[in-house]
Amino acid sequence: MERTHTRGHGAPPAGPRTAAVWAVLRRELERLGDRTLTVLDVGGGTGGFAVPLAEAGHRVTVVDASPDALAALTRRAADAGVAERVRAVQGDGDALAGLVEPASADLVLCHAVLEVVDDPADVVRAVATALRPGGAASVLVASRAAAVLTRAMNGHLDLAATILADPDGCAGARDTLRRRYDAGSAGALLRAAGLEVEQTHGVRVLADLIPAVVADADPSALLELELAAAALPPYRDIAAQLHLFARRPAS
Repeated sequence: MERTHTRGHGAPPAGPRTAAVWAVLRRELERLGDRTLTVLDVGGGTGGFAVPLAEAGHRVTVVDASPDALAALTRRAADAGVAERVRAVQGDGDALAGLVEPASADLVLCHAVLEVVDDPADVVRAVATALRPGGAASVLVASRAAAVLTRAMNGHLDLAATILADPDGCAGARDTLRRRYDAGSAGALLRAAGLEVEQTHGVRVLADLIPAVVADADPSALLELELAAAALPPYRDIAAQLHLFARRPAS
């Protein structure tokens, strides 16, 4: 991999809703030093992760099904002066295996994708195949526990019961997500594809629960509390999302 001078390690100032993810990514980027990485962002949309990584000197390919999102990504990358380091590819997660070369990526982001695809196992296998040996995957999925608690707290006890009982954690035909996960089921999915899960964190453990007036009054305290709770069961397990960081074995 070529060498580059980076601006930091690709982790912008993060709010409590993304801090746990960026903390993990920052550690990985720092571990790899000043190398220019090849990053694949599956379902990366308008570039919330892709553009900061490109600003840090890495080359990022974003695969997304929405042409509007990719157009916004292209504008965002141009505005940030990193258009030459960001490539937009239209396609959905289920088609990933046919869109990227095997063993071509150092880092794959797969955020909020496995909840909506036809076959999450196929997508995870495609992610594992896209990684070079020793490469890492950042996987973000919706949490079943959070969905149950949120609906119960909002008085939708029938929906909470349905999500709790459904094998996929789905609330029915009108649910916007096809499935939800807990740490065990998400980890098993990644391991079945040959990936080794190194870390599991909760994302938005408290950020969605605290009233906006409280969060706005002391954002730094909320950020510190969110990060402190992110890796600790049972707090991790009631987060709105679960972040798993996994690696393709080097051998």
